[in-house]
Amino acid sequence: MLTRTLAAALALGLAVLPMTARPVAAQSVLRVVPHADLRTLDPVAVSVVITRMHGLMIYESLFAWDEKLQPQPQMVERWEVSPDQLTWRFTLREGLAFHDGAPVTTADVVQSLRRWMARDVVGSRIGDALSSIEAVDARSFTLVLKRPFALMTYALGSAVGQIPIIMREEEAKTEPGRPVTTTIGSGPFRFVRDQWMAGQRVVYEKNQAYRPRAEPADGLAGGRVVKVDRVEWLNIPDASTVAGALATGEVDIWEQPAADLIPVLSRQRGTTLDRLNNIGVQGMLRPNSLFPPFNDARARLALAYLTDQADVMAAGFGDERYWRRCDAFFICGSPYGSEDGSSGFARPNIERARSLLAEAGYRGEKLVFVTTNDIPWIGRMAEVVASSMRRAGMTIDLQYNDWGTVITRQPRKDPPDQGGWNLFVTGASGATMFHPLTNIGTNMSCDGRNWSGWPCDEEAERIRGAFIEAADDAARVRLAHQLQARLAEVQPYRVLGQVDLPYARRAAVTGVLASPVMVFWNIEKR
Repeated sequence: MLTRTLAAALALGLAVLPMTARPVAAQSVLRVVPHADLRTLDPVAVSVVITRMHGLMIYESLFAWDEKLQPQPQMVERWEVSPDQLTWRFTLREGLAFHDGAPVTTADVVQSLRRWMARDVVGSRIGDALSSIEAVDARSFTLVLKRPFALMTYALGSAVGQIPIIMREEEAKTEPGRPVTTTIGSGPFRFVRDQWMAGQRVVYEKNQAYRPRAEPADGLAGGRVVKVDRVEWLNIPDASTVAGALATGEVDIWEQPAADLIPVLSRQRGTTLDRLNNIGVQGMLRPNSLFPPFNDARARLALAYLTDQADVMAAGFGDERYWRRCDAFFICGSPYGSEDGSSGFARPNIERARSLLAEAGYRGEKLVFVTTNDIPWIGRMAEVVASSMRRAGMTIDLQYNDWGTVITRQPRKDPPDQGGWNLFVTGASGATMFHPLTNIGTNMSCDGRNWSGWPCDEEAERIRGAFIEAADDAARVRLAHQLQARLAEVQPYRVLGQVDLPYARRAAVTGVLASPVMVFWNIEKR
């Protein structure tokens, strides 16, 4: 039975829905409160984390990152590279099938990769080097390059940005920017569309026909063995209600607990706090470089001088045990995590910020700052940043929207006074941001294909390109230092710090994998 409090909360947003053949009471059901509501179903069309989590439930990719963020084969059985490093041949493993029973073929793979390359910043790097991609037979295909691309398997296993999942050919022919709405994958779970209610509940069932790899689960790699019958994502906005439901066992996992409730959860009987990975999340203040004043690098640099990371992170996450100051674009503690060029940002310098804004031509014009309280730490951090900007003489219109509206607004290139924006605060996983290939915020290509905000700097891109094409890691480390120094000067976004909050689960729930995002295979519920 649901507690009266949780039942009331669910009644506000969760209708009683018809269940599948076996009654839910007889099934092993994992109930999860994720960090956000699922609005978009296509992990190639958007780069938001909740859609990526959804994509990993129902689709697979050719490779997958293990716990150490190294690529391992997933849909691929074997591959080989020509001596000149220009021809890559891949063979799919046997037994891959979509949820409708159709076999996965290289026609599906080729079309899926083409769509991903046209959409994703990582995929576009392969696309730039690509001469041809062709199916050899139903299970083998080749990628022929114009120049070597040493990070091929790493890119094909990407768990960040728009991920390279394999769809059916017919869906993969959809224009890259238009979200696919038919969700037939080949992964370990099936999406139960008729029980999905946006803003309320998302339901997945075990794919009984799925054949996992033989290797043990390791991060996103290895055998994706599902040990529950059903997973339900519940959207319960009230944090205290979630904490109470976790205490009674009516919720099994809370992906991102409210920071102010972590001390309570740590003392709660039957509740366990744990960290999902060792690389945390980076806080970001993203300006829109298409419009004044942030089309001028001096105005973006002003943001670094006027924001105090300690104030912002304390507002978002409270106890300093869970966050740290960090000015490394590529994550403090990672192989590429230098803070070169950022020594002046340790404490705010409002006068320096004002001077830079004046040099950039800013004269107090209204700036549209979009944010949300759906994810509380984002709203709180935005308020602190906005306050700092006002102290520097900036006119800020802080606009609160639901998170779904914020993420659909971010890709818009309209002028800020016509539905666009000037600024937003967000966070990105350390697994995304630690590597110059996958760090979407530091892509400063001038072709307009980079992530929302669209900063342009040819020198930063020259260094980043050299990093991506480097043949060994010693060269990559050296180039990462150079890139960090340049980025500190041109500021594609202001790094707001680094956070490593735990997730909460019932003690009876085991098998949560250390991975870039939370996944739900390998989990058992006693």
